[in-house]
Amino acid sequence: MRSARLYRYVLPLDESATSVQKKLGQREGFIVELRDGQYVGKGEIAPLADQSFETIDEVYPQLVEQLILWQKRKPIDINSLYPSVAFGLSIAELDLSGTLPSQGCYHVVPVTTGEPDELASRLELMHGNKIAKIKVGHNDPYRDGIIVSSLLSAIPDLSLRLDANRAWNAEKASQFAKKIAPSLRGRIEFIEEPCESPGDSFSFAINTGIAVAWDETLLHAMCHEAFKLEDLNGAKAIILKPTLTGSIERCIELIERAKELGIKVVISSSLESSVGLNQLARFSRWQLPSEVPALDTIGIFTQQIETGWPGCTLPIKPLSEHALVWQSA
Repeated sequence: MRSARLYRYVLPLDESATSVQKKLGQREGFIVELRDGQYVGKGEIAPLADQSFETIDEVYPQLVEQLILWQKRKPIDINSLYPSVAFGLSIAELDLSGTLPSQGCYHVVPVTTGEPDELASRLELMHGNKIAKIKVGHNDPYRDGIIVSSLLSAIPDLSLRLDANRAWNAEKASQFAKKIAPSLRGRIEFIEEPCESPGDSFSFAINTGIAVAWDETLLHAMCHEAFKLEDLNGAKAIILKPTLTGSIERCIELIERAKELGIKVVISSSLESSVGLNQLARFSRWQLPSEVPALDTIGIFTQQIETGWPGCTLPIKPLSEHALVWQSA
């Protein structure tokens, strides 16, 4: 017999971590729990302010409606749902059926401020290729360029992922690139959204030889019914945020199309709780086993839910201690 429960969580964020959570203060979302006989599957539904096109209050009635259909074994039109709802329900069903592998990719790309010795010691703990991430765009572009250049020069086998978050115009992006020797630029795996304008980011990639990755550009493009991945010109990589993209099936379709086009795909988090973060690690290892995902956000929280992130010492609060807002009859 089928049954379903829906929990709502409110988790305080560590304000000392980054600027994102200073604006949010707390993270809210839902955890759905599906039961079919002895089998259980969970999924997280958590729209993210400034990135999702739905709110937590909008998704609640849709969630309840779909859970009633699921409990009665009636068909669900997954493609008609809000992206966060489609993701949460589809991954819960995968979890329930055992299709989602239990093992995940928990290797985290270290985020660095630019100190070579500190980074080198952290890279020693990594398996495989040495990759690190730097957030750029908050300082003078010349200074950012000097930091990136210094790290690449100091650690010869290092590759970097950079995230500019659309911080620059074309001129500032050019200033950044001028501080990095052409011989070093190939070890920049990609820079996410260097310019406010996608067109300027595309031009930046052509003019500098530094690869770019689409993040916000991809999210906005997917809102259009006629969206085709091949129309997003100029990117070496896409940053795929499944919980904001839609169903697992849609995510897999995007991954397969990207592979056909020779585009790298990196699975990324959107401030999910430890429940969603663990499932993204499992999904990444399943679909992109050779790629290190961008799942470095657990430290932003002050506690975990139900399933702890490996190696994280934050306290774990059982799902049963969060608000049960709906359950099937």
